Amino acid sequence: MNLIIVESPAKAKTIKNFLGKDYEVIASKGHIRDLPKSRFGISVDEDNHLVPAYSVAKENAATVKEINALAKKSDTIYIATDEDREGEAIGWHIAHAIKRDPETLPRIVFHEITKTAINNALQNARKIDMDMVNAQQARRILDRVVGYKLSPLLSSKIQKGLSAGRVQSSTLKLVVDREREIKAFIPEEYWSIDTLFKKDIEATLILHKQEKLSKLSITNKKQADVIVESVKADSFVISKIETKERKSATPPPFMTSTLQQTASSKLGFTPKKTMMVAQALYEGVKTPSGTSGVITYMRTDSLNLAHEALSAVRGVIESRFGKKYLPDEPKVYTKKAKGAQEAHEAIRPTMLQFTPEVAASFLKPDEIKLYRLIYERFMACQMNDAVFEQQSIIFSGKENEYRASGRKLIFDGFYALTGAEDKDKLLPSLKEGEGAEIQKIKQEQHFTEPPARYSEAALIKKLESEGIGRPSTYAPTIATLSNRTYVTIEKKQIIPTEMAFTVTEILEKNFANIVNVSFTANMEEKLDEVAEGQNDWQKLLSDFYFPFLEQVEEGKEKIISLKVAKPLGRACPKCGEELLLRSGRFGEFIACSGFPKCKYTEQVEGDKEDKEQSSSESTHEICDKCGKEMVLKSGRNGQFLACSGYPECKNTKSINIEEKTSETPCPECGGKISLKNSRRGPFWGCENYPKCKFISKFEPTTIKCKEKGCDGALARRTYRGKEVYECIKCKTRTPIEDIE
Repeated sequence: MNLIIVESPAKAKTIKNFLGKDYEVIASKGHIRDLPKSRFGISVDEDNHLVPAYSVAKENAATVKEINALAKKSDTIYIATDEDREGEAIGWHIAHAIKRDPETLPRIVFHEITKTAINNALQNARKIDMDMVNAQQARRILDRVVGYKLSPLLSSKIQKGLSAGRVQSSTLKLVVDREREIKAFIPEEYWSIDTLFKKDIEATLILHKQEKLSKLSITNKKQADVIVESVKADSFVISKIETKERKSATPPPFMTSTLQQTASSKLGFTPKKTMMVAQALYEGVKTPSGTSGVITYMRTDSLNLAHEALSAVRGVIESRFGKKYLPDEPKVYTKKAKGAQEAHEAIRPTMLQFTPEVAASFLKPDEIKLYRLIYERFMACQMNDAVFEQQSIIFSGKENEYRASGRKLIFDGFYALTGAEDKDKLLPSLKEGEGAEIQKIKQEQHFTEPPARYSEAALIKKLESEGIGRPSTYAPTIATLSNRTYVTIEKKQIIPTEMAFTVTEILEKNFANIVNVSFTANMEEKLDEVAEGQNDWQKLLSDFYFPFLEQVEEGKEKIISLKVAKPLGRACPKCGEELLLRSGRFGEFIACSGFPKCKYTEQVEGDKEDKEQSSSESTHEICDKCGKEMVLKSGRNGQFLACSGYPECKNTKSINIEEKTSETPCPECGGKISLKNSRRGPFWGCENYPKCKFISKFEPTTIKCKEKGCDGALARRTYRGKEVYECIKCKTRTPIEDIE
């Protein structure tokens, strides 16, 4: 008898169906040996090597016993775990768990679970790749070091139940940085001149008095009025008509990240759901010829396609659509994600005869949706491009010039399968030299919008482009941030919580490398080098481990505890545990002592008033009623001055924001800066805008920031009731007394 060991029971069942009675197939159900859950589990030997203390968890003991019993009866034991680093390491751990030498066990790999693929794999067995195993060991140990050393530090300094992670924390910083951009965003006014020429031709103004215009060129109503009057007084002729052919290129086949992104936008699936459904399609579903895997391995960053699959799909395209839809040669896609190293294929169907129409009778509703997406993308990537006729008309006047654009589909190419997303926009037949009349002109005010929050799909795209994590980590990383209450997901938007800001700020100040995107991506590249046999995994670990331990010890001394846990003698209305007064990023709040199991919170009475005070800006003006300083505040009707002695003194005074000018020159160009207003509140802006784009919420001084590598100007402000200096670039806050 021969034994094949795979990871999942579903996969085991599918493979068993393909093989005769000479083979037994069993599942390890994932990792059966790992670092211990209850302790750190890593020691340092005399050579400064990090030594992991792997063990079999209690819940896996029965599985190991069962595998061991079958192994003793078997002539050959095949390791058939997934073909990536994780799968390679699981196979290595299985060998150790059943007390076999990993070097002696044949290793078989396959991209798809079909009878042909399994038989080919059995005929081409290899040995376990120790470079891949060591790359996984290095990743596991790095993640354990960061998680076990940093999480307790955050819990002791901020709040119980917090966690940090090597990939998790740099991902969280991306989300927090985007939210900071949104909060700091100041809308810019711009105007559009929407124009229709006769015969309903929409046109865009591209030139006014020989000056090229872009979307944001017209910045106020006065400019817009002048241009509209000029256009109305102008006379236009059709000076140029251009017709060009443009191709719409076929999309590449799916890899993990693009499948998750497309399933999110077209099907509304979360990345986690996409991977669960894809896993089922890969491991085996019912088909007309029995249970089989109907897609290739779904954790991949490769765009490679098997030669046999290309030959098969070209035959289907020609028979279904005709020769003109088939390129002369198969299309090859070589662009990969940053740092892609895994030797997989792209995600494609394994049986082209199992069309979405046939599959509809066998698959569950979500499975058929995702399968259709994968099937049609694979077909489309090997069809001819779509061809459009692009039309362009220039309307020229004495002072103004317009362009109108249109297009017409002249060959549908792969759109014959997927359908065209863009409809034809046809222009009427006109001749050069003909006169043209304005049918309608309208000017409209707009304001620039802040950057959008990340959706799960957009964040995965960002992680991929930055080289953070790998296909198997994208969905779990986002799930971890959500489970740890660092982010909430509302209407597909990822929104960081207040705790996310607190944790990120502390990590930025004390563990800059952990949240640094480049550092995290560089570590991924080093792990890739280990997998390729080009880097020593133990050197990689020790180079990180010892400096990191010093950072942790320094953090224990330097980081000021934000913990306040004063019992209030009241029970939580949600779970009955005692309520505590705690300290957070924006002051005190009431929370349940049962956190993180119970997440009940309350605002402290008067908290809103405190927030108003903390967000007030010093003005150095004196209250004429009590002699205390007046501060700048925001109200329903705009900016006003209010006495800092509130509520004892309730004196207020109106202010003309535009008239407040700073004595300090602009730190960017030396020009004058003045206090301006926007829908998001007051800000200091330079008179040389738009050439100089300096903006700040607080008035800068001539004092320079002393943080390493930063030359930003310091601004004086009130923060949590105290006067501080804050750098307008790196946002570091320093007590007034430390500077003066």
